[in-house]
Amino acid sequence: MENDQKLSNPKKTIEIIQKYNFNFQKKFGQNFLIDSHVLNKIIAGAGVSGDDMVLEIGPGIGTLTQYLAEAARKVVAVEIDRSLLPVLNETLGSYDNVTVINEDILKLDLGALADEYNDGKPIKVVANLPYYITTPIIMGLFESHVPVDNVTVMVQKEVAKRMEAGPGSKDYGALSVAVQYYAKPYIVANVPRNCFMPRPNVDSAVIRLTCHEKPPVETPDEHLMFRIVRAAFNQRRKTLVNALNNSPELSVDKEQIQAALAAMGLSPTVRGEALTLEQFACLSGYVLQGNSNDKAD
Repeated sequence: MENDQKLSNPKKTIEIIQKYNFNFQKKFGQNFLIDSHVLNKIIAGAGVSGDDMVLEIGPGIGTLTQYLAEAARKVVAVEIDRSLLPVLNETLGSYDNVTVINEDILKLDLGALADEYNDGKPIKVVANLPYYITTPIIMGLFESHVPVDNVTVMVQKEVAKRMEAGPGSKDYGALSVAVQYYAKPYIVANVPRNCFMPRPNVDSAVIRLTCHEKPPVETPDEHLMFRIVRAAFNQRRKTLVNALNNSPELSVDKEQIQAALAAMGLSPTVRGEALTLEQFACLSGYVLQGNSNDKAD
């Protein structure tokens, strides 16, 4: 398709929106990209090639989908907004390698999709997500253990910084630890708000999360580790001992936490924001061991 006929041309986007009398749905966080340079950066950042099956979450009117269809072997685009189906039917009509599914991504069996369209091999996930649902979708993908090579998403710039942040920085938090347990984050591009229609109130960034074949740390209980991480950052200004002791998610007393920190060579007044992913994994091992000893007693 010629570039001036693609939806990255603002005139073409306006023409389609007016033709279908489309109303932007705030609840779906709809902001459509109108910048071909950013679209090309997303394709390059995700490393999409002619062998790949790409799962696109939230195709909107099909702007990014057109670029994906020209780069990938197969694109499966999952769109929750039924009113966009006739639009996508037109904008993607000339591509025979695109399948559009009208469904909520959080309710879809993504493993079955990978089996059906990619013989169970790792897929690439690309998305320009509504900001309020970014984290549940990304974490849902990781936790479901669907075979994924990488997830390349457009997110709020602050969220991208949090995903990439390391210990001791103000951006470091539970999201940083969770994302880095499953994947290696890399900010591909910063995207100013004037690249979208309508223009959002915040700047965005494209971040690629390259999935680890196996987590970089070993923990005897993944769910316990994430409960500890959440508790540590829910009260990030408190010491780790107090934050964990106050958490309704954990049954652990101060003496047990202090003993674990001492065994790890950490100060009893350390805060959660100072711990690395490896230290959180180690701490969860001590807590689990302490809980088992309590039960044995």
